[in-house]
Amino acid sequence: MAPPDFLTKPTLSGELVVLRPVVADDVPALRPMFSDPEVGRLTGTRGGDPGEERLREWYGSRGGQDGRLDLAVVERGSGVVVGEVVLNEWDAGNASCGFRISFVPGAFGRGMGTEATRLVVGYGFEVLGLHRISLEVYAFNPRARRVYEKVGFVAEGVLRDALRWDGEWVDATVMSMLAPEWQRARAQ
Repeated sequence: MAPPDFLTKPTLSGELVVLRPVVADDVPALRPMFSDPEVGRLTGTRGGDPGEERLREWYGSRGGQDGRLDLAVVERGSGVVVGEVVLNEWDAGNASCGFRISFVPGAFGRGMGTEATRLVVGYGFEVLGLHRISLEVYAFNPRARRVYEKVGFVAEGVLRDALRWDGEWVDATVMSMLAPEWQRARAQ
């Protein structure tokens, strides 16, 4: 089997969102993800906004990255970039990747995360030929966990006290989906 082609950055379309290669010009739309305290808490991200220049450099370099896929989530109705989805941490020997998703404040609760997750996971299994896609979700983010379960991710275990946030220890649940599970979910 040929290795996955992560250098080809696709555009994936759904009813609510379009996923397309992320570029430096998306930084103004994505920047609120880095400055919003609630988004930081839900993703366990510290450090705040790294600044326009650093973000432009990061997002501008995503197109040339092999071994990972970074896509902007564009709300179909408005054409506005509302988040990002990422397949990363490519493990060639095990045909597996990590997954993460993040949205700007105000983009939650409208089904875009569920659809974006389905689109990129489907691409990972059907086009890239992955066997396993995994993620971690913090205990204080039940909304995200429901999305992952709805798409077909299965809880594998708990990383106890994986994150210290505001003086409290927070567990992280490890979840994954395997290619055969994706195929069964699609057949239903």
